Amino acid sequence: MTEGIQADPVLPAPGEIPPRERDDAMGAYLMMFASLALGLPLPFLGIIASIIYYGINRMRSRFVAFHSLQALLAHIPVALLNGALVVWLIVALVSDKGLHSPFWISLVLVLLANLAYLVLSVIALRRAARGLLWYMPVLGRLAFAYCFGPGSRERWERGAESETNRPPGR
Repeated sequence: MTEGIQADPVLPAPGEIPPRERDDAMGAYLMMFASLALGLPLPFLGIIASIIYYGINRMRSRFVAFHSLQALLAHIPVALLNGALVVWLIVALVSDKGLHSPFWISLVLVLLANLAYLVLSVIALRRAARGLLWYMPVLGRLAFAYCFGPGSRERWERGAESETNRPPGR
């Protein structure tokens, strides 16, 4: 191979993905419901759950890492929008300034963003269950580049080295 040119990454075939990895990849998209499962309307609990899930499962396989990272990247902007809207609501209610039309317009836009996120996550979850990589707009390319792109092999090899048992001091 010519230096500086990387061959196409070897992607796993859907039939090669074990059921456990498919389940782990699906679980990444369910982190959006983490705060709702606790009965709390706190948008940042979902981000924390997604970060923890990614941290725990990222070295399981590239397939799981891809779906976990894509789910995390998709969750961040939606949770930030939700958080901003909750803060705006609290400030408006506490300050007695009321909720004017900019708030209601923002509420509709945030609801549409949440609906789009939900639809994309369900599609990605179903594809992960079948052992397929599915790329969300923009975020899928970022997750793919990190998990399968240039330099990813070295990250995985370093990760495999850190998982081996060695005597102290080596």
